[in-house]
Amino acid sequence: MRTLVACVALVGALLLVLSDASVGGEKKAKDVTVKGKVTCAKCDLMQTDACATVIVTKKDGKETVLFFDPASHKKNHAAVCQAPKDGSVTGTIAEKDGKKVITVKSVKFD
Repeated sequence: MRTLVACVALVGALLLVLSDASVGGEKKAKDVTVKGKVTCAKCDLMQTDACATVIVTKKDGKETVLFFDPASHKKNHAAVCQAPKDGSVTGTIAEKDGKKVITVKSVKFD
């Protein structure tokens, strides 16, 4: 009976390790810090029909607009809607609906 319990426990542990290994094989998004102008995509950039908090950054002479995730937009929008501010944003970047979206962990204004 003990042997059976030990075998079942061993198989369960092996399955747990293998399932974690397959998940670990996927690319995990790394936190990045982006510097630029934090502003409103509607009021300042005139790119959207509704207000959206974004950071505009330049790399190699090319402008990139990163949209804040919905929760961060609500939290930070009042400070930048009518008055853009230079600053830096730390978070993970992904592409959603054809837009680059940053899931914000912190915002620092200069």
